Amino acid sequence: MVEDAGYVAVEAADAFEAVRILESRDDIRIVFTDIDMPGGMSGVTLAAAIRDRWPPIDIIMTSGAVVPADAMVPERGVFLAKPVSQRQFERTLEGFRTDPPTVM
Repeated sequence: MVEDAGYVAVEAADAFEAVRILESRDDIRIVFTDIDMPGGMSGVTLAAAIRDRWPPIDIIMTSGAVVPADAMVPERGVFLAKPVSQRQFERTLEGFRTDPPTVM
């Protein structure tokens, strides 16, 4: 979906790998995460860590099973319930930036 929208995608197998990638790169502008992540760190915890350590990064959270309370979605974060359409995803991405950023 990210590449189909014209953005550069960087994939992480779990939230811990996502943090390692964010620590090693400075071109990630948006993180798209599922709330239910493998490996012991949820997407909610990942989003909180991103907001704390990388405040400029925008966050899209998704889930097909959980609808988070508003307090779980960080500032400049968006929740999209699955299934997410390509059009809905693209509108959300466009709302963050005018130039296509790198999305993880």
